[in-house]
Amino acid sequence: MIEIKNVSKSFGNHKVLEDVSFTVENGEIAGYVGLNGAGKTTTIRIAVGVLPPDNGDAIIDGISVTKEKKRASERIGWVPELPIFETDFKVIDYFLYIAGYYGISVDSAKRLAKEKLEMLELGNALNMKLAALSQGMKKRFALAVSLINDPPNFIFDEVLNGLDPQGIVFFRELALKFKSQGKAVLFSSHILSEVQGIADKVVFIHKGKILGVYKMNEIADIAKPAIILKVDKVNESLYVLKEFGKAEVRGESIALLDPSASTGEIVKALLEHGINVLELKQEEKGLEEFFFRLIKDGGN
Repeated sequence: MIEIKNVSKSFGNHKVLEDVSFTVENGEIAGYVGLNGAGKTTTIRIAVGVLPPDNGDAIIDGISVTKEKKRASERIGWVPELPIFETDFKVIDYFLYIAGYYGISVDSAKRLAKEKLEMLELGNALNMKLAALSQGMKKRFALAVSLINDPPNFIFDEVLNGLDPQGIVFFRELALKFKSQGKAVLFSSHILSEVQGIADKVVFIHKGKILGVYKMNEIADIAKPAIILKVDKVNESLYVLKEFGKAEVRGESIALLDPSASTGEIVKALLEHGINVLELKQEEKGLEEFFFRLIKDGGN
């Protein structure tokens, strides 16, 4: 379990995080969503123990990161947005070097390296220098390193950036595998369609403050689909539709946002006013639209 408790952080006079709190349960995937500069990476760096908070704490499986950093860090697999390695190392040598911190013998570490690197499609890169790896390959290698001690929690910072479509599919499947194993997974991403396709819940942050934490089914309930209608009497339709939500003209159609009634009831009301519905379709709202509405309503 990953718990972020009342975390605040400033750099000079600039407050980056203000009283940030949320939890990722075991067997749960949480997306962390915000604009660039919102505070996602700072939160993650505090959670994994590489940056101290000004106030608050991160608790990993009941262990305080600020008080017992080593014990807490051993229970987290972390992939940063821009992995940085000693570039003169070969891939295999760096893997063995990190494995040594966990008390793994050289022979066992070599077997583990072959297994994890092949799983991440880096089997042919064992003897390459880290400097020669592409950004996407470096992310895969960072993921391989994070798997060395099979931790019960994983935190990924913009892990999808720099990955090709095959890499994105691999990460999605890996995150779901971790979930099935009862691990807690937190990942930040700007690719909101992928967050929507993987996450059980989403934590929204804006200007260092949490706007809300929503289960995906809650988002689906709140972000009701807009209804797009083509009618023969536009002005008369706007008058009728205002009883069912916000109606706006889009070219030759009318969009009814956040409808308060079923499509059947709406069509019936239009027909009762002598308005013919020529075409009707529903426009699903995505996570991006939901997020920007949150910002508009409460994010300043």
